[in-house]
Amino acid sequence: MEEFIQSFLKHSLKSDDFKVYSLAGDASNRRYYRVILDHQSWVLMRWEPFDPDNYPFLSVLKHFAKSGVNVPEVVFMSPNEGLVLLEDLGDLTLERKFLESQSQENSVEFYKMAVDEIVKIHHKATATPGNCTAFNIKFDTEKFLWEMNYGKDNLIEGVLKFKFSESSAKELQRIFTEICTRLDREPKKIAHRDYHSRNLMIKLDEMKVIDFQDARLGPIQYDLVSLFKDSYVDMNSEMTKYLMEYYLESSKEFLPKDFSRAHFDEIYELQSIQRCFKACGSFASFYNLRNDKRYLKYLSGTLRRVLKSLTEFPDYKPFADILIDSGALERKYELL
Repeated sequence: MEEFIQSFLKHSLKSDDFKVYSLAGDASNRRYYRVILDHQSWVLMRWEPFDPDNYPFLSVLKHFAKSGVNVPEVVFMSPNEGLVLLEDLGDLTLERKFLESQSQENSVEFYKMAVDEIVKIHHKATATPGNCTAFNIKFDTEKFLWEMNYGKDNLIEGVLKFKFSESSAKELQRIFTEICTRLDREPKKIAHRDYHSRNLMIKLDEMKVIDFQDARLGPIQYDLVSLFKDSYVDMNSEMTKYLMEYYLESSKEFLPKDFSRAHFDEIYELQSIQRCFKACGSFASFYNLRNDKRYLKYLSGTLRRVLKSLTEFPDYKPFADILIDSGALERKYELL
């Protein structure tokens, strides 16, 4: 461990008798370490130097905390060195709780806690005034379109090596643009942007939210798709329906007076196409860019979610046809 990190920890903890262990990180360039001293522990996040007044991680963390969202506490930081010492939330993710439960129903109460937090983010955090960076960026047609093309470039053309004809490429862009334009027309609230079971930690019977630095304004359905159509878990339809009703009931006072459930459900399926296909692009990009095969196993299930939602929109059949013709649904990605 570099000397400047050792020095930072000595200064933060007022001791040099600590131990440091590397933790498995997320898909970003951030690095994480567990620091242990006298039966206490913290997590050290290491990134590039930052301006504490305009650093999205800290900006969103402070704003979420002010809005009552359960986020980790910042213990100490050194902006010039890109170091932040955080409360240790442990290792129990919502994904692990779901996978270790003997039945999906055993994890419902924890998912309700996750829904409670996203209700705060969507409604309370959006209504709370402040200079949070999440208010300065948004999901618009351009951003949605970039994400969908990321899926096309990395999966369809990248991993599958599918060659588009000029007409099919043009038709796909037409469909992408229409989907993204429709999503952009929706009312925007603060969206976490990556609200899935690996970014939700359970500590002392509380749900804690992490990895929120990319929060921005967007449709509420974006986070709901991330949670209910999570690539890392296979939630059944009964549980999804129950939790969606719980979200809508918990959000009732914040929804517009002319709220239409039929329109909400249509946008949810439309958002499912966009969000899940973007996830496929991310999984494929990890393989393309750094030969990281860990995420390939999630492609088939996520693509099936895309195709299922596409069946709700007959006009978008050419997109479904491309997924089928490219072999995206049949490919044995684990053999790559």
